[in-house]
Amino acid sequence: MLIEHRGRRPVVPDSAYVAPSAVLCGAVVLGERARVLHGAVLTAEDGEIRTGSDVVIMEHALVRGRARHPAILGDAVLIGPHSHVNGATVEDEVFVATGASLFPGSHAGAGAELRINSVLHVNSRLEPGAVLPIGWIAAGDPATLFSPDRHDELWELQRTLDFPGTVYGVPRETTMREIMSRQTRFYGAHKDDRTLED
Repeated sequence: MLIEHRGRRPVVPDSAYVAPSAVLCGAVVLGERARVLHGAVLTAEDGEIRTGSDVVIMEHALVRGRARHPAILGDAVLIGPHSHVNGATVEDEVFVATGASLFPGSHAGAGAELRINSVLHVNSRLEPGAVLPIGWIAAGDPATLFSPDRHDELWELQRTLDFPGTVYGVPRETTMREIMSRQTRFYGAHKDDRTLED
């Protein structure tokens, strides 16, 4: 399904394929031979999504573009099922496995692998060719890799990456009530969306 959002429409070349149950919303530009499979959602909230050529976005993946952090996918990239690419840059030939997450301002270098359920944190950079193991977290620029049992060490670095400021544009001490008030106003823009005919 193609949806106009904030006056912007998806651009899909003839060589691309978008499954009938996939959603492309707003300023989404697919590259040649891109494939967007069933249930995937590419939503350009207030920032673009661009893919290179020969990109496959698998079932139920979410790719989100943001004003300060567009989602940019290079050539020959695989975005696995149930993965989450939110305002991240993914260079050429990157493998993003099932359930992996890339947060705003993150950057996966060419040829990197983000394995099942791994996380590339906000404002963090995974070096070209790096492998982020199953369930591990990468944080920092350049990224340090943390196993799930190293949460306290991760938090020492993670809190310097400014998740609330990067994702929500607020200081860390902002209450959830204020954050969600802002978020409901922001996503209220979807009330004006228009579904486009094929």
